[in-house]
Amino acid sequence: MAFLLPSLILIGIFVYGFISWTGYVSLSNWNTLAPDFSFAGLSNYTRLFEDFRFQSGLRNTLFFTLFFIAGVIILGLGIAIMLDKKLLGEGFFRNIFLFPMALSFVVTGVIWQWLLNPSTGFNDFLAFFNIQPLWYTDTTILGGFQWGEIEFGVPVAILAVVLAAIWQMTGFSLAMYLAGLRGIPDELREAARVDGATESQIYRKIVIPMLRPITLSVIIIMAHISLKIFDLVYAMTGPGANFVTDVPGLYMFETTFRGNYYGQGAAIAMIMLVFVALFIVPYLWNNKRREG
Repeated sequence: MAFLLPSLILIGIFVYGFISWTGYVSLSNWNTLAPDFSFAGLSNYTRLFEDFRFQSGLRNTLFFTLFFIAGVIILGLGIAIMLDKKLLGEGFFRNIFLFPMALSFVVTGVIWQWLLNPSTGFNDFLAFFNIQPLWYTDTTILGGFQWGEIEFGVPVAILAVVLAAIWQMTGFSLAMYLAGLRGIPDELREAARVDGATESQIYRKIVIPMLRPITLSVIIIMAHISLKIFDLVYAMTGPGANFVTDVPGLYMFETTFRGNYYGQGAAIAMIMLVFVALFIVPYLWNNKRREG
């Protein structure tokens, strides 16, 4: 206990203490430079869910999370399967795919902002084919229908941010899947081949089911990253025209530290915490029950 006590105190103050403080501020009227801790109830929360920008951020985060997780899993697993074949130059290609993880999201955002700029980057090449996509400046909503204050559908602009995020984080899922593939005994595959199974059947019936715990871990970690994404969007696009690339993290930053609406910014932070907890807590509970 003496050894653990300093860590417990620090965690209690700088994690749970600050979470409690943020929750307290979110229930106050502190929306000016001068602190005002008078009780406001849930008014900061109700204003948010009636706000066009916040609803847009939730929509963007939903589709960003879905496409981001799907892309990271599919690409990571596909590349891991190819590298598991003991291809010539495997070490070189593995390092190439892992390299983006060494960059911060800020650097990635700046790089892809240039690459997907409608006037430069990829469009210089696509101009030869008379294709000029607007990338992150596009305000089109695919399959949209009116929902509350916003048009609910897939914002085309958010797909550019998804592309940059997938490029950076695919190396993580690749490393996890490759380790999982190398941990599957060759005897299982050989036994399946002796029984007449094709390579696709081996992967569908044996390999991929055995990788389910890794897939679950990738989903949880990527969901955790996507739900609180800030730096990539801030460096690459900002909130975008008509808030087509806005996310709650960016809205919280501008509301709190530029608009000085501390109560409302704290409410956004608490909502983000709840969203992350919806993924993390069941995962931790399931792990604890499985270990027990």
